[in-house]
Amino acid sequence: LKSITIPNSVTSIGYGSFESCTNLTSIVIPNSVTIIYDEVFINCTSLVSITIPNSVTSIGSSTFSDCTSLTDVIIGNRVTTIEQRAFASCSNLTSIVIPNSVTTIINGAFYECLSLASIYCEATTPPSLGGSDVFAEKASGRTIYVPAASVEAYKTAKNWSYYASSIVGYDFKNGVVVE
Repeated sequence: LKSITIPNSVTSIGYGSFESCTNLTSIVIPNSVTIIYDEVFINCTSLVSITIPNSVTSIGSSTFSDCTSLTDVIIGNRVTTIEQRAFASCSNLTSIVIPNSVTTIINGAFYECLSLASIYCEATTPPSLGGSDVFAEKASGRTIYVPAASVEAYKTAKNWSYYASSIVGYDFKNGVVVE
């Protein structure tokens, strides 16, 4: 199993559906899907990219954990919650854009993402972070880009304060750092 196109009639992807499909390199998720449950793609070590459509509102726990080849993730603009360890140990993920729809990021969501250097968090109000280990473990040199007007709000928000030295202002419209 190398490639999957989920039919338009599917509204959710159930627990562990594609767990350890180590040859899976690509998947197309239709706009009919609203929920991706826990551990759906855990340990899909050949999966390189994923686009989570705008119809999805929640990414379940450990959904993409241990997808060690994952380098490109697009999160749809209706996702409100990124659950615990959703992208943990995605060791080749270098950049992630967290859309402004996200209000909650649970513990360890990006834990041990060793190459994660750039995090773009579009929300003007800092999303709730479940703990101090959301982006933790071996991620020195990481930069968290947030709306320029919200830098202080992020730096002082509960659990975001652990990453204060990594937070910088960003103009999302023009794609530039704001000093």
